[in-house]
Amino acid sequence: MPAPDDLEYEYTLLTAVARYDTLRTRDALASASSSLDETPLDPDLAPLSKEEALELLALGELIARKATYGRQLDVRTARKAGASWAQIGQSLGCTKQSAWETHAKWLDEQVWTQQQ
Repeated sequence: MPAPDDLEYEYTLLTAVARYDTLRTRDALASASSSLDETPLDPDLAPLSKEEALELLALGELIARKATYGRQLDVRTARKAGASWAQIGQSLGCTKQSAWETHAKWLDEQVWTQQQ
């Protein structure tokens, strides 16, 4: 059973999204075809196995983690480029205070992780 930590070095954000999309699409198509009460002839329409369903969950978590990490790197880039916290907050759809607090917390977590 894969866990997000197990998949972190196996997938980039792009490859994780591609695999997630493949599984998610297959699950949606299988759900739609299951309403017909027929056994799908196409293996791409077969319901996800337990292992695939758990992989889908782990990939979703991995994508969220990688996207959050990337977002904070983008915040750092915006600050280096001269963006104010108000502008960054607006770009993130939150207040400047929330943007700053989230970034400060992320920085603290990076320092803590490096000390371990």
